[in-house]
Amino acid sequence: MDTQKPFVIGVDLGGTNTVFGIVDARGNILAENSIKTQAYKTADTFVEAGVVCLTPLIQQVGGVSNIAGMGIGAPNGNYYSGAIEYAPNLSWAHEGVVPLAKMFSSQLGGLPVRLTNDANAAAMGEMAYGAARGMKNFIVITLGTGVGSGIVVNGQLLYGHDGFAGELGHVTMVRGAEGRPCGCGRTGCLEAYCSATGVARTAREILANTRRPSLLRNKPAEELESLDVSIAAGKGDEVANEIFQFTGKMLGEACADFAAFSSPEAFIFFGGLCKAGNLIMKPIEEAYNQHVMSIFRGKAKFLVSGLMNANAAVLGASALGWEE
Repeated sequence: MDTQKPFVIGVDLGGTNTVFGIVDARGNILAENSIKTQAYKTADTFVEAGVVCLTPLIQQVGGVSNIAGMGIGAPNGNYYSGAIEYAPNLSWAHEGVVPLAKMFSSQLGGLPVRLTNDANAAAMGEMAYGAARGMKNFIVITLGTGVGSGIVVNGQLLYGHDGFAGELGHVTMVRGAEGRPCGCGRTGCLEAYCSATGVARTAREILANTRRPSLLRNKPAEELESLDVSIAAGKGDEVANEIFQFTGKMLGEACADFAAFSSPEAFIFFGGLCKAGNLIMKPIEEAYNQHVMSIFRGKAKFLVSGLMNANAAVLGASALGWEE
């Protein structure tokens, strides 16, 4: 850590919004701003917009000379290469390798910039400031535009030999022709069912295939979002609750498999879908305990992120900025 430079930049690059924050050594976010991630056709124009967004924030803390470094959490972000590689949910990065860390560094006067997977950044935030404080073995599962995961084993993030270990959202849950197509190019992935977009798709399928009454019919099917399902379920809507039962059961079954390789102390869920509380968390835990090996049953905690979604990822990514 460069004690002469008291601040770092943390960046949460999500499928919808990219949030920039200036963070001090105590983990306080002093200034924050955002841009729309998908509003740009190329990585170059995205970086240019990001620098424009960042500039007034940097000026608030006395300029780039007071910034020790920058950390970015991004989909398919490779810690080793500093690049986003074939990110299926980013329009300007799904067909190739984007050296984002290098691009931002060159635009910010050579500032050290490091990048990791967005879910890994969330895990770092939970370990430093949130629900995973004091834990050395846990899995963070992010339920957003996609399904991501950050796996911590013996106090260290799991990267694998190539930087891409831990893509649990792309574990196949439904094999064969019945599996839903996923943005990664495969079928039947956990992400295709349990992301926010997957939940909305489940809702549309049920409404199209049945005549059951539901509050979800008050909105055009193509406009349905996971938030609509949460609101309807909170009002006791039978179809919406069934959607959460289906989603939670699949997540719980997946976690039962994940326990077999890392035996985590906790599964920490992160993202807007978690705001449904017990409507989603209860079926997850029930399905887990039903399907997990008996030696693991009842041991893992099932927790919702203790931090605001954007803040956890910004704080987690900012930790990279302090690295030598």
